[in-house]
Amino acid sequence: MSKPMNPFAQTHMRQEIEEIPVVANRLLTDGRAHIRAVAARAGAPVFLASVARGSSDHAATFLKYASEIYLGLAMASLGPSVSSIYGGKVRLDQALVIAISQSGASPDILSVVQSAKEQGAFTVGLTNTADSKLAELSSAALDIGAGPERSVAATKTFVNSVVAGLVLLAEIGGDEKLLDALAKLPGAFEDAIGIDWQELAEPIEKRGSLYVIGRGPGLAIANEAALKFKETCQVHAEAYSSAEVMHGPVSIVEGGYPILALGVRDAAEAGLAEAADLMSAQGGSVYATTKLVERAHRLPFVSTDHPITDALTQIVSFYAFIEWFSRQRGFNPDVPKHLKKVTQTV
Repeated sequence: MSKPMNPFAQTHMRQEIEEIPVVANRLLTDGRAHIRAVAARAGAPVFLASVARGSSDHAATFLKYASEIYLGLAMASLGPSVSSIYGGKVRLDQALVIAISQSGASPDILSVVQSAKEQGAFTVGLTNTADSKLAELSSAALDIGAGPERSVAATKTFVNSVVAGLVLLAEIGGDEKLLDALAKLPGAFEDAIGIDWQELAEPIEKRGSLYVIGRGPGLAIANEAALKFKETCQVHAEAYSSAEVMHGPVSIVEGGYPILALGVRDAAEAGLAEAADLMSAQGGSVYATTKLVERAHRLPFVSTDHPITDALTQIVSFYAFIEWFSRQRGFNPDVPKHLKKVTQTV
């Protein structure tokens, strides 16, 4: 059970958030040549697939949008139980399969990687444990180099998993614009840590529940944010696409119901801002990371040189907020209730 936390205490989670610029820079410098070599070995896949759970699966969703928008290659999420429980064999002979796991030890993830290799796929394991079973089993392994993460709530490992995957995809596609934007990310992360979202706290405290909405890569970030609300703050949160939220879920948005709308500087920004303003007019307490809203509250954000990296800086600002909010609610974000750091699922 989580113990009441001193709101001024320094947590492992906060320390690890502050490490994000450093570990990202290390990956982008020391790890770049290896990732380029792995991209060359991967060749020209016909499609991509991912296997992951929890925050790692949100990282995979982020990479799905990057692959489909910027590489033009479909990326599917493989169900771990298809292999580990049902014994199914998915045809993956022309695929690049990306497995993401901090520990690299979860049996169901390993089962999918083994099956994918047997089906002829080129498998890449993204892990924070260089000597893990996942690294050993994969066709190629990428050590995300985030260093030990003592807080149960993943932060720097989520960010570096995405960064490693984005470099891999950019190298496969020869996307120099994206590679240039990635090289500048550590500085943007540093700025993002200092962004203040504390005004979100009051409306969330009043209702004890909220929606987090996004579109494209912003939806992957919304999924991660919703998980962290539940994991560290005991607050119920659901993530929705800014398009899908208008088909049913919007009906409960009234009387100050809180919404966090994660806008990205891309083709979906205007539509997300419109949805945010509609929910604000309906009575929601809406906070949005876009300057395009007219009724919703505008949250500060850090822009980058590329739409896909623009989305990633927002999770860093969110992590800084949620660590603070957890302590304000009397929780210890390092040790959420009923959770442990490594969960091995069959």
